[in-house]
Amino acid sequence: MELYTTWKQLMVQGEASAWQEIYVKFYQAFVEKDRWLQYIEGVGTTLLVTAMALILGIFLGIIVSMIRSAHDQQRPGHKNLILGIANAICKVYTTVIRGTPMMVQLLIMGMVVFASSRNFTMVGALTLGINSGAYVAEIIRGGLMSLDPGQAEASRSLGLGYLPTMIYIVIPQAFKAILPALSNEFIILLKDTSLITVIGGKELVYAAQGIMGRTYEAMYPLLGTAVIYLVLVMIFTWLQGKLERRLREGDRR
Repeated sequence: MELYTTWKQLMVQGEASAWQEIYVKFYQAFVEKDRWLQYIEGVGTTLLVTAMALILGIFLGIIVSMIRSAHDQQRPGHKNLILGIANAICKVYTTVIRGTPMMVQLLIMGMVVFASSRNFTMVGALTLGINSGAYVAEIIRGGLMSLDPGQAEASRSLGLGYLPTMIYIVIPQAFKAILPALSNEFIILLKDTSLITVIGGKELVYAAQGIMGRTYEAMYPLLGTAVIYLVLVMIFTWLQGKLERRLREGDRR
């Protein structure tokens, strides 16, 4: 602490060396007033928002993909009106969400739809989940379409309905095929949490901005934030690799 105070005074006087300036700025960004705790709190919020958005995205993605797959698999001349309406709604949902920027969606949700809400972090999580659902739906639908339709037909001939066939036969096989794409969507979602700061969401970037406003130094808070995101992505990529290896080992047994 004494070293920091002395070198800070030298920096103010313009007499500090480059190394001393680096030390002072680093200390201000991470150590002074226990500011590292703000980064940890931001990481916790970032992971919470990511988890909530991922759960919502997978839930929406499964529903939308099953509706669209069921509609596409209807026999000619046996079209279901309700399923057709639901399919049209799902197509509009995926088209609009995938065709508009995430930033615009966040601003609409934060400043228009939920303009009276003060819980900006949860609004951000909801928006990210809705956005992710459109991409997850297409990922799952692609995985379902890649499977041999003969398996579903065989299970239906044995008396299984559409939902049991999807849950017990189709989806478990499709999961292995879509796992890399789902993992990639999770990583994108993790990084996209940084955008909720535009509506006041209190995550990692928000914490860095607060420190920047108090220290008047941008480089170290932003570099620290970038390193934290990189470490999180590397950890989840490693976990993804382990899960894929376990699944491959299960196939060989």
